[in-house]
Amino acid sequence: MNVTPLDLRQQQFRTTMRGYDRDEVTAFLAEVSSDYEVALTEADKLRQEVVRLEGLLNEHREHERNLRNTLLTAQRLSDEVKDAAAKQADAIVREAEGRAELILDKAQARVEDVHREIDGLRLKRREVENSVESLISSLTSTLDFIHEQDQREREDKIAIHRPRQSDARDGASMWGQSQRDTEPLPRTVDRRG
Repeated sequence: MNVTPLDLRQQQFRTTMRGYDRDEVTAFLAEVSSDYEVALTEADKLRQEVVRLEGLLNEHREHERNLRNTLLTAQRLSDEVKDAAAKQADAIVREAEGRAELILDKAQARVEDVHREIDGLRLKRREVENSVESLISSLTSTLDFIHEQDQREREDKIAIHRPRQSDARDGASMWGQSQRDTEPLPRTVDRRG
């Protein structure tokens, strides 16, 4: 049964011969009803404060839940960004390695081409050297042949102008010989051209 402060103030007791003093009981009931009223008011305030605090606590719990969800989302996004960055970095490294390998292959092929060109140029140089040596040898042979021919022509001219030994004995008959004996000797054929 709920007793209100007003019930305490209006409560009437029966009188008996040996009962309590009415004024004292009434004063006590008035005091108790005042304290009870204060206690009820305070309890009501405390209930309201509890309701307010529970609302605040629920708000804080909601904020905490939202923060936790935000942190989890941020962590998940951070992990996804890290994974994506790692994958992108791996892709960039693989692409760079592929390009580097391609560049090295091209450089190696170019080196091989240059070596082949050098070998080809050396072969051409040898061919040109051999050709020049052959030309020099041919020209030397030709010059030797020309010198021999010139030497023979000189000797032939000298032989034409020398008197024959039989003519020297017949000094006087030299003028009387046939025209055949006085003609110059036939020349050797010049093979220069």
